[in-house]
Amino acid sequence: MKKTFQDFTISDDKKLLQFDKIIAMLRNTYWARHRPEEVIRRASKNSLCFGIYTAHGEQVGFARAVTDRATVYWLCDVVIAETRRKQGLGKALVQFITGHPKLQSMTGILRTEDAHGLYAQYGFLRNTTFMRRAVAPANDPFHH
Repeated sequence: MKKTFQDFTISDDKKLLQFDKIIAMLRNTYWARHRPEEVIRRASKNSLCFGIYTAHGEQVGFARAVTDRATVYWLCDVVIAETRRKQGLGKALVQFITGHPKLQSMTGILRTEDAHGLYAQYGFLRNTTFMRRAVAPANDPFHH
């Protein structure tokens, strides 16, 4: 599935993913800056992945959804290249994901320290009942 937004294309086609760009974008985040490249690749392989691409095909955004494909998905690794922020790309990406046919009828969860307002626009609500089991820091998506 794909959608055009301004001069960009948003797609769920894994064949378009550019891991050099994804890794560089994730290196600039508080949640994945220390995540090993192999873990990023394996996590993407086992997730629904979404990318934003320029008219020239350069990847400038990424997100993934971890799901049981029936009841729930965890939206994670939502990131836009620093040079492309403040253009509405993050909003367009989240809108694309929350409206995706494979996820539309499921409960979505996510974690954020700084983008509550963004996600609230798409129906995500704060919830204080969430719990997690700690794992080794290299594999813990909440460790930073």
